[in-house]
Amino acid sequence: MNKKALIIFAKQPIPGNVKTRLIPALTSDKAAQLYLYMLTDILNKAESLQDIDRFLFYDGDRETEEFFRGMFPELPLYQQESCDLGGRMEAAFACVFAMGYRITAIIGTDSPDLPLSFIDEAFRVLEKKGADVVFGPAEDGGYYLLGMKRVHGELFHGISWSTGRVLRESMEKAESVGLEAATLPVWYDVDTVEDLKKLGSRDVGNNAPQTRGFAEKLGF
Repeated sequence: MNKKALIIFAKQPIPGNVKTRLIPALTSDKAAQLYLYMLTDILNKAESLQDIDRFLFYDGDRETEEFFRGMFPELPLYQQESCDLGGRMEAAFACVFAMGYRITAIIGTDSPDLPLSFIDEAFRVLEKKGADVVFGPAEDGGYYLLGMKRVHGELFHGISWSTGRVLRESMEKAESVGLEAATLPVWYDVDTVEDLKKLGSRDVGNNAPQTRGFAEKLGF
């Protein structure tokens, strides 16, 4: 077993349940297809990480588990806890640390062209530079990555989830309990039509071929 783990949070790409901010610019079916490509690009990218084990935590029921097991049979699957985002992340971190991992990070599927080097840097900062936690700031005020060496429950409670205050409040929480927090370069989530346009203008070396290809077919 490696000492480092990456948690990936994901949903089943059901029309009307994913990428809803792109509707009605996209139909619900096309938004769901886009999400599937984003998910696939993220998982393929994560597979390239060296000495880091991957875990997929899905939001859903047994049908969702069967979907992911059929699509990605090599990945360890775990169901997300039924609570708010902070509680679900806290439970996922606790689950993985209980297996014996020493450094763990979590990402979602909203940044399919996230440079792999950013994820590598998160683990390097925690392992070599002594930071307690590391955040990957998103342009919308949230974060695309959170990494730590043990569960810090303070970071998952009292946060205004799904707002532009998430990162600021999380950093303030970390400071208030004496945690040394590091940050990665800023990146963006693909949530809106403008984000899709941005995706098409970025360096293709960031490797989200399925998402980019589908966005191009849609005219972005």
